[in-house]
This record gives sequence, C-alpha cells and structure tokens, in this order.
Amino acid sequence: MFDSLSDRLGGVFDRLRGRGALTEGDVRTAMREVRVALLEADVALPVARKFVDDVTEKAIGHNVLRSVTPGQQVVKIVNDALVEMLGADASELDLNVSPPAIVMMVGLQGSGKTTTTAKIARRLKGRDGKKVMMASLDVNRPNAQEQLATLGTQVEVATLPIIPGQQPVDIARRALQAAKLQGFDVLMLDTAGRLHVDQALMDEMKAVADIARPQEILLVVDSLTGQDAVNVAQNFSDQVPLTGVVLTRMDGDARGGAALSMRAVTGKPIKFAGTGEKLDALEAFHPARVAGRILGMGDVVSLVERAAESIQQEDAERMASRMAKGQFDLNDLRSQLSQMRRMGGLGALAGMMPGMKKAQGALQQAGGDKVLTHMDAVISSMTAKERAKPELINAKRKIRIAKGSGTTVQEVNKLLKMHQEMATAMKRIKKMGGIKGMMAMLGKGGLGGLGNAIGGADMGEALTKAGGGLPGLPGGGLPPELAALMNKKK
Repeated sequence: MFDSLSDRLGGVFDRLRGRGALTEGDVRTAMREVRVALLEADVALPVARKFVDDVTEKAIGHNVLRSVTPGQQVVKIVNDALVEMLGADASELDLNVSPPAIVMMVGLQGSGKTTTTAKIARRLKGRDGKKVMMASLDVNRPNAQEQLATLGTQVEVATLPIIPGQQPVDIARRALQAAKLQGFDVLMLDTAGRLHVDQALMDEMKAVADIARPQEILLVVDSLTGQDAVNVAQNFSDQVPLTGVVLTRMDGDARGGAALSMRAVTGKPIKFAGTGEKLDALEAFHPARVAGRILGMGDVVSLVERAAESIQQEDAERMASRMAKGQFDLNDLRSQLSQMRRMGGLGALAGMMPGMKKAQGALQQAGGDKVLTHMDAVISSMTAKERAKPELINAKRKIRIAKGSGTTVQEVNKLLKMHQEMATAMKRIKKMGGIKGMMAMLGKGGLGGLGNAIGGADMGEALTKAGGGLPGLPGGGLPPELAALMNKKK
C-alpha cells in the first residue's frame, strides 16, 4: 500500500538528505514536489494544500535550516504532519458498555461490508475474547444473509437464524433480544447497501439505529475508489452519526489518497484497514505506523505483533529450545519459511522493516514470494535423514533433489548455503546467551551490535545504517514502543 506515494516522497527526501545545508529555496522546491506527489496520490486538494503549507512553515524555521542534519529534520516534520493528518492516535472500538455492545456496519454495495463484518467479529473473538453474534439486515441483495451465515461458520462466530420475509427493523429488534438473552458481549449488525447514496438507504439506516442504539457505527469504503471513497464518507457522515471508517482493499491501493484524506475531510477516525481477501487480513489502523511505512521508515511494532499472531506456540517453544542448544536443521528452516508465508511473505515483511522499503522492488525481481515456495519444494524433495543431517547431501543427492522439486542444482546449493549461514548465526546467538542475550544486545548496542555478533562486521555496519537516524531508532537501538511490547511479551 502507498507504494507510488512512498517512492515519490522517498526521492524528494533522498535529495534533501544529500545536502549538507539547506536554504529556504531548497525546502520550498521540495515541498512543491511533495504537493504534486500528494495530488497524484488522489489526496483531496484542500487537504494537500493545508498539509504542504503547515510543513513548509515549520521546515523553513531558523532551528531547522541551521541544524546539523536539516534534511533529516524536514523528514521528521513531514512524518509528524502525516501522523496528525491520519488521525494522531489509533482509535479502538468503544465497547465499554453493558453488554451487548452494538456495532452497526454501513456502506455501499460492493465495498466489502459483509466480509469486513466477519473479519472484525473474528478479531473481537480471537484477540479480545469477546462472545460475538452477527446479524444480516440486508434483505435486498440475493443471498446476503446466507453469505454472512457461511462466513460465521468459517470464523466460528454465531449468526442470527434467518427468517424469510422479515424486514430490517424487525431483524434488528430480534437480534438485540437474542443477544441479551444468550449473553453475547457484542452484536454486529450488517446493514443493507445501495449502488449509490439515496434517501431510502439513509431512512433505513436511521430506523435501525433508532432501534439498536449502536455504540459504534462503522462506514466501510473501498479505498481503491480514491476520491469517491472520501465523497461517500462525507455523504454518510452528514446523515448518520458515524464513529469510524474501515478502508477495504488497502493492499491494492498504491496511491493511498482515500486514507490520507478521510480523517481531514470527515473528522472520523480510520479504525481498521482490510489488507486482503482472507478473513484474517484486517489490521488496526495506527497513524504513526502508517506514516512510517509511507516514508520508508518501516513498521517494526506491527511486524512483531504480526509475528506473535502468526507463529504457532508449539513451534516457537521447540525453536527456542533448539536455539538454546545451537541446533538448526532443514526442518527448522522449513518451519521458518512457513511462518514467513503466514506473516504475509517477503514483500510485506520488507515493507515493515526500517531501511528495507527499496528492497521490495529487488525482491519482486528476484521472484518475490515464489522464492519461498521453491525453497519449500526443495526441502520437501529431501529424505527425512537429509533434512535432519544436511551434511549428507552430496552432488548425486543434489541432482536427485533438484529433479524431484522441479528446480536446479544451483537453487539447491543456494538453499543449503542459506541454511548453513543461519545455523552459524544460531551458534553465535547461543554464545551470546540465547534470546535474552540477544535482546540485551539490542537494547545496549542497537541493531549494529547485534549484527556484529551474529553476522560479523559487514552485517553490523549495514544494520547500523538501516537503523541509525530514523525516528524512534537512535543509533539502531530499539524504538521505545517496540521495547515496551517486547517487555510485555516476556
């Protein structure tokens, strides 16, 4: 997401950082390019104009132009302005009421409202331990109620039984009664949509809202519609007391204009972002983290959270035990590759790591996530004994493995080399005192210190450059937010 905007802004700031000193003219020229980049990303004109004016006013100040690193200071100002434009703080669902808390989903047809309802229900059940019921109030679209029932089965969330011919207000009344009687914490109402905003749609939503009195009214909009998404949000906001917005298909939105304009135009926070078709592809919208991704600074905290959700507890404990002994065979490597796929693949991980934004293009050219699939195929073509003892794999075995996996001997060699390097790293981690020693080194010596210990001077220098100078990563050390999360995980 935001790829085109991120690339454009990255070029502008690379030029600023490359200068030892900045003049007011340099800053104003750069800000003109930023304005063009925002408009090309389909950001609303008033929003883009105000953003650039605010940043320019701060960036041409005496303290910035006379600072030791003026280019980096300008980037910091832009980062802060992006966070403010996106909504400053993450906005959680307000469910702190006597149960059941009512969440009403509204939006146009085709925006992904029904699927998003199931995604949020799954999240509330899995992450927050809530007992959730879903009810479809869409009597206009064929099979809409059956679709929600099917999704409910998939995410293991209860749905209100369907009574043919019942009208939306009556369904809402029945759902509310059922949720109270059966002790549900949250009731999610999936209302009907239309192809466009009309009075009949608004009247129906108001009637349902009067009956249900929802704590949250979430508008679901398709981010790929760009400026139209903002216009739809404005129309709904004028008619219904929205509490937040959910942007769908953010993974396909390279421009990001809808996300950048939404809060400024409607005054409503973006609460969630849909990042794929799978029912687990939903992220809480954190303005600071999104700003970091746009400016190529990564999103390490989200990366750790995604890892915590994706990694199986048994696998993690087994790996920790083997790492403590300095052991790492091809079965372990296969487990790591599987976890990377569950976390979104190489491209998604690179986009979250500081200094790795530019590496995403190189990863795609190298085959992207197909590389992970090929590696898994190579390991699958090995015998159990070969996976446990890679040193047994001689030239003859390599030819057999390559033929069996549909790859080449060169690819088999690359995988074996990768395994050998990771095994060596595991032995070095053992010498450092295991995971605790590694975390201590992250806190004291930063990423560079850790790189020196695991991969030698070259890796240490590379990681120091990647981490040094970034907001929240002074000298490559742990950002405070990540350090707090790590301590919590312990």
